[in-house]
Parts: sequence; structure tokens; C-alpha cells
Amino acid sequence: MKAHSASIINAAILVLLGIYGYFNSENPSNTAFIPVIAGILLMAMYPGIKKENKVIAHIAVVLTLIITVALFMPLKAALGREDNGAAIRVGIMMASSIFALIYFIKSFIDARKNRLNGKL
Repeated sequence: MKAHSASIINAAILVLLGIYGYFNSENPSNTAFIPVIAGILLMAMYPGIKKENKVIAHIAVVLTLIITVALFMPLKAALGREDNGAAIRVGIMMASSIFALIYFIKSFIDARKNRLNGKL
């Protein structure tokens, strides 16, 4: 799988589960839209990531890393109040973000190897 594919899958998961979590909550909070906004931004960066634009790819990686770290507190809160649905949703969002990060890192390593081997 390519980094752009992993990123768009992650973006879709962030948007869909963020919206679902907001509308499925008994006490909805606007903070539920943070992953949605991050997902929309990642979707907007998709063409640049697909064209292997370094700047856009690095911005996408940083945003993905930030959202991954930011999801720790909602996961902790969901586990604390024993809200299994929220914990599963946040866990899926974190897993998809980590999945995307792995593919980004792999693509950066491959690009560096190709550059060093004179293929680019």
C-alpha cells in the first residue's frame, strides 16, 4: 500500500467516526470535530501526497502524528467512564493514524534509498 492510500483511508475514518461519535453522544462536545477537521485537511492534501510533494507529505505526517497523540486523552476519558463505544471509536481512529504513519515513514525511507542509489 502507498502512503497516499493509507492517508486517505485514515482521513475517511477520522471524518466518519468523528461525526458518528458527535451525533451518537448523549452529551456531544465540539471537540469531537477535531478529528473531523484533521481528516478534512488530510483529504485536501491527498493530491499533493499522491504526487509525492515533500512539503505536503511532511505536513500530513505532522498532522497525523498530532492527531494520534491528541487522541490519547479522549481514549483515557472513554475508558475512565467505561464508555466502550467511544473507546472503540477512538481506538480505531488511533490505529488508522498509526497505520498511516507507518506507511508515510516507509515511503520516506524508500525515497531516501532511491535518492541515494541515484534512481531519482
